[in-house]
Amino acid sequence: MKKQFGPQDVEIIKTETLYQGFFSMQKYTFRHRQYLGGWSPLIQRELFERGNAVGVLLFDPRLDRFVMIEQCRPGSLKDEHSPWLLEIIAGMVEEGEEPHDVAHREAEEEARCYIDKLIEMPGYWVSPGGTTEYVDLFLGLVDSSNLVDYAGLDDEHEDIKVLAVSRQEMLQLLANGGISNAMALIAIQWFLLNEQQLELADDCSQG
Repeated sequence: MKKQFGPQDVEIIKTETLYQGFFSMQKYTFRHRQYLGGWSPLIQRELFERGNAVGVLLFDPRLDRFVMIEQCRPGSLKDEHSPWLLEIIAGMVEEGEEPHDVAHREAEEEARCYIDKLIEMPGYWVSPGGTTEYVDLFLGLVDSSNLVDYAGLDDEHEDIKVLAVSRQEMLQLLANGGISNAMALIAIQWFLLNEQQLELADDCSQG
């Protein structure tokens, strides 16, 4: 379906910094074209500026299993089950980096894994009603035969457990709510829906 509007149909009048710390909060004043014609009145919204992120689902086609990580997350401290979440590899895009650079860097930092092949997945806006964050998603093919138990950077206060998850275990986790963060759910479900078109058998036979 062709979109009716594009970037040219929005005018950002002003941005104001409301808070600047590890993240920032910006106040946007803008207007946009309307479906029935003309322009909207001026709209003001406070938006959480987190920066763009990259997520990587690590998969070993030879052993038919996923590499996941588990760590305590401040945003889930009130989770009734546990603030330790089962996640895919992820990280923020730093100045001068491209998303594929981040994918390789974060896989090494958070799981001590080296990606043999990187396959692009569709990206997504995290919560466009309240934040400008956009996530580029990838599938990373790896050799998981020599996984470490723990990883992460001390200077970033990372305390990460590295886990090998079989296909059957992954399906059970999806069925019983064992994965409760959007990035992992989106990446895993996309992979399961599109796996047959990715020709991973060819990668499995190499090396």
